[in-house]
Amino acid sequence: MSAAPAPPQMWTVENVLRWATDDFRSRGISSPRLDAELLVAHALATTRVQLIIDAKRVLEGAELGRLRELVKRRRAREPIAYILGEREFYGRLFRVDGRVLVPRPDTEVLVDVSLERTRAVSMCMRALDLCTGSGCVAISLARERPTSFVCATDVNDGALALARENALRLGACNVAFRSGDLFGALSDEACRFDLVASNPPYIASAEIASLPQDVSGFEPREALDGGSDGLEVLRRIVEGASAHLVPTGALAVEVGQGQAHAVVPLFEEAGFQGIDVRRDYGGVERVVSGVLKT
Repeated sequence: MSAAPAPPQMWTVENVLRWATDDFRSRGISSPRLDAELLVAHALATTRVQLIIDAKRVLEGAELGRLRELVKRRRAREPIAYILGEREFYGRLFRVDGRVLVPRPDTEVLVDVSLERTRAVSMCMRALDLCTGSGCVAISLARERPTSFVCATDVNDGALALARENALRLGACNVAFRSGDLFGALSDEACRFDLVASNPPYIASAEIASLPQDVSGFEPREALDGGSDGLEVLRRIVEGASAHLVPTGALAVEVGQGQAHAVVPLFEEAGFQGIDVRRDYGGVERVVSGVLKT
């Protein structure tokens, strides 16, 4: 790690961007320029495009003060999404904080697969999203299918409060939220769904400490920890899904890198067919899905 850069003599927009970028790079932060642009734009209540236009503008003292606090938080490896208070997912901005995982582009594949698997019931889909967190999957499904009904559950009431806020902000009036452990959150045992989807905890307990500090130090452990082999929650979801699906209903789950080969047999044992493994944008086998045998 190299020494932190010296501050510029005049704090123009372009100078402060250069300084923050160099500072983050010297500390081993993986996307120093992008992070610098996001934080400077946030501190100035503007856009990244406007930073280019205003490159020669000198920052005021209050602006520098706001930026200084943001830089301190990023130096401590707090995720950018928590600092900004929001993250884009499936074309919509979701509010996020330390109560929930940061939504990631890879999880958009789970939404894609869920929509594909329920195309035949697109006007009247009934979907269940387990471990909803920020609500990004449930709300995305609900907004893409506004005439459908989505039930979202989570064991963390703080996460559910944030998910409800996101649903209200994003106009997802067709989502209902339930507090509880997976299927145990459902009050009506007779209720059956066309789809069960989930991005559950799937990191092996012993591996959490080795994750990047942005993740292990800030994101909620209960949303990461999948038990000794990372599959404890996934097993429960696959085993319990058939009792809550209509005939030919679909199950789609996000899995960790290298886990798909172990999850596919779980689907087979639970009575699913047409099993598919979908890769994410980085080529990792990320989503396993299937439909109940008729």
